[in-house]
Amino acid sequence: MIWLSAYIGSILAINYAFSLFPHLDLVWSCWVGLVFVLRDMVQVRFGHWALAAMLAGTVLSYLLADPFVATASVAAFAVSEMIDWLVFTITKRPLRDRLWLSAALSVPVDTALFFGMLGVWEPNVWAASFASKLLGVSAVWALMRARDGRAPVTA
Repeated sequence: MIWLSAYIGSILAINYAFSLFPHLDLVWSCWVGLVFVLRDMVQVRFGHWALAAMLAGTVLSYLLADPFVATASVAAFAVSEMIDWLVFTITKRPLRDRLWLSAALSVPVDTALFFGMLGVWEPNVWAASFASKLLGVSAVWALMRARDGRAPVTA
């Protein structure tokens, strides 16, 4: 239950933060990487029921955030969540590989849809958002690989 609570809570917090302090979009963009990892952990724990958590996060965000931000978030979120769900459903790779592959496919789509709909065209914001999401999931991938004993993690 902790993954589910953290996932939905993070979705709400980020959308609310974007609504209250849009000038800190670079900070919130970096935080979004956590949601991608939490989403994957919810899917691992709950399987296809993760779609209900995704829907709950989407509806709550729309109700609690600024409608303009919420609409962009819902669109980006829905598309990237479906990409993630498909990767987890179709691929039979180890979990760490599915985590990374789903992020590699969904992160560019999520970033482009969200910031494009908000009219944010600053390369630094896009790069920070994209990099934070991929770096976060890459760190989790490396830790999982090391834990599995397949290769040591070097600093």
